[in-house]
Amino acid sequence: MQDGIIFKDLGLLVIDEEHRFGVKDKEKIKELKTTVDVLTMTATPIPRTLAMTVYGDLDVSIIDELPPGRQTIDTIAVGEEQRKKVERFVLKKLDEGRQAYFICPLAEESEAIEANAVNEYLKQLKAGAYKNRKIEALHGRMKPSEKDEIMGRFSRGEIEAIVSTTVVEVGVDVPNATVMVIEN
Repeated sequence: MQDGIIFKDLGLLVIDEEHRFGVKDKEKIKELKTTVDVLTMTATPIPRTLAMTVYGDLDVSIIDELPPGRQTIDTIAVGEEQRKKVERFVLKKLDEGRQAYFICPLAEESEAIEANAVNEYLKQLKAGAYKNRKIEALHGRMKPSEKDEIMGRFSRGEIEAIVSTTVVEVGVDVPNATVMVIEN
């Protein structure tokens, strides 16, 4: 969605992760939707998209097969009582040369929300089971150059794990990172 682009005969608009667009971009999309077929894609079941699907004018298409060569992904929800088991699993994967993400809901501690924050959680990990591991923090309040530098080092395998917010959600492709622990 850039200024100055004029479509000659646009027939199909494909939108991936529309909730990541800004307000101005969404207004441009609304204008185009009146004359163009639109396919909106997301792997993130955000409340707005679900509501639009149920109550709005959206049809649902489901892509139910993996790209060639992709393995299935196991998603396992565990309670706090299984934290040691999760630690052993992650450490085993790191020992095998794999990498991991730890995702926290907050960049900084909040008095309003009781949830893990990136920097405090990183300190906990480094003081505990991951004290001898190369782990870095990454969140949206960092300068873009800092985020790029950390993601570059992570992509090159120089960092074993990243403690982050969902800032890593879009556009991340580190095939060696095979574990994601999502807190709270």
